[in-house]
Amino acid sequence: MKKIIYLLLMAAIIYSCSSEPHYVLKGNIEGSDSVKFILQKREAGAIINIDSAISRKGSFKMKGTVVYPDMVQLIALNSMQRLAFYLENSNITITGKLDSLYNATVTGSRTQDEYQSFIDSNKSLSERYSALYTQYQEARQSNNTVEISRIEKEAEAIQDEMTQFQKDFVKNNPSSYVSPSILRSLSYDMDANEIEEAINAMDADVAQSPVAQSLMEMAQVMKAVAVGQKAPDFTLNDVDGNPVALSSKIGSKLLLIDFWAAWCNPCRQENPNLVKVYKEFNKKGFDVFGVSLDRTKEDWVKAIADDRLPWTHVSDLQYWNNSAVKLYAVNAIPANFLLDENGIIIARNLRGEDLYNKVSEMLGAAK
Repeated sequence: MKKIIYLLLMAAIIYSCSSEPHYVLKGNIEGSDSVKFILQKREAGAIINIDSAISRKGSFKMKGTVVYPDMVQLIALNSMQRLAFYLENSNITITGKLDSLYNATVTGSRTQDEYQSFIDSNKSLSERYSALYTQYQEARQSNNTVEISRIEKEAEAIQDEMTQFQKDFVKNNPSSYVSPSILRSLSYDMDANEIEEAINAMDADVAQSPVAQSLMEMAQVMKAVAVGQKAPDFTLNDVDGNPVALSSKIGSKLLLIDFWAAWCNPCRQENPNLVKVYKEFNKKGFDVFGVSLDRTKEDWVKAIADDRLPWTHVSDLQYWNNSAVKLYAVNAIPANFLLDENGIIIARNLRGEDLYNKVSEMLGAAK
């Protein structure tokens, strides 16, 4: 009798351990026999391998546990094929073909279903924006300034619609783990209080997720670099290896701290606008302090030369781990902060005509 009770007790313990939340990921990928698949995620700017498996006749299985639903990537080793999806503690199946892994079907993840629904609902706006981008490229090639202006205005209107759609999703889905990720993409144009309010409106479990908590921490840093605050000082090396402090550049009537990188296409596209403002207003007191997120000096220096950027440039070549990036809570580039002659932040993330108009307003029309 004692043995039976003992065996029942052990069985209960084993069952309780095995019934802890976990995921079982099954893959049925056509054309993937003997292919190694790796499951990865990005954390604190680094790529982390979660698990791996080798397919047999197109099938593989992975098991594990995650604390919160999280966006991951399934990568077919030795190929360019990958699939991004939400991993959570459930039975998840991925079905597709190796040569189009990005288009595989994911079932069994509630969070992935919510994300897919968000993508599908936003599809028409995305397609309209993509079509405009093609038209924009054609207009630039033919130097059709009238068409370029029309496209830019229409694109801006679509961007506003997309932003509102994202904000509505976050507001209307407080229990979805997709909401913090969407909020992260919106945070570039939000102030600290808006970010905090959005997170506080989420369900408690969602608000405690790593993405939401990192945004809350970022919001605290953002308060120190909000409009009206004195810009925190920092020192980085210039292209010759000489340390240059931000404080040494303050004193110009207007100083723009410009966060950019050679690998950032939107940054490179914005550089001609920045050069234009610099040339027209530099003699009236406008200056730029460029902070690069590049990883190699060669790429950094070449981009400065190719784009003909005449102002002071600094970097620690640490990519997103750049010390100034963390100090200023920069989470997307291009990003900038406009300072007055006392080093007070008077505007942020001004680009194109907005930057030109602000500088013109502060310094008067260029002559």
